Amino acid sequence: MSSSTRNKKFLSTRELIIFPVLGVIMFLSKILMEGLPNIHLLGMLTMTYTVVYRTKALIPIYIYVFLNGLFAGFNMWWVPYLYIWTILWGITMLLPKRMPVWLAMTVYPLLCCIHGLCYGTLYAPAQALMFGLNFEQTVAWIIVGFPFDIIHGIGNFALGFLILPMSELLKKLEKKAS
Repeated sequence: MSSSTRNKKFLSTRELIIFPVLGVIMFLSKILMEGLPNIHLLGMLTMTYTVVYRTKALIPIYIYVFLNGLFAGFNMWWVPYLYIWTILWGITMLLPKRMPVWLAMTVYPLLCCIHGLCYGTLYAPAQALMFGLNFEQTVAWIIVGFPFDIIHGIGNFALGFLILPMSELLKKLEKKAS
């Protein structure tokens, strides 16, 4: 093993500090916006962190997931959180790193919106497994929740317009700090 390989750390000291702060920001934003039905900053923050930190964005995302379970209870509702945000992270990771501004300002809100619209569908497999729902019951569960997914999608679409400016700001702050 070369000395340059041995000296590479997975996380810098700065990241050990900043990632928990970013996870707490996600958690607090959810708490502060709980009065609004399915409207929150989580999709926007997940995508912003992913655009800036790439693979390492999973750290603040899972800090958020853990805090959510810790404060609201690690119960059956929490299980889908283990994968729902990872799906948005993964799709964001598939986007080109350097996208023209006009394209990013279109793609980011649309992807965030689609995640909100699909939220109930993404949640459904865990519900079906935990509650023994058959296919028809699972589809019925998705249909009944779809009006909330529409609200979720609209909120995510509007907040998705913050992804590019927030990620650019975060990148500038990261450059200043290094």
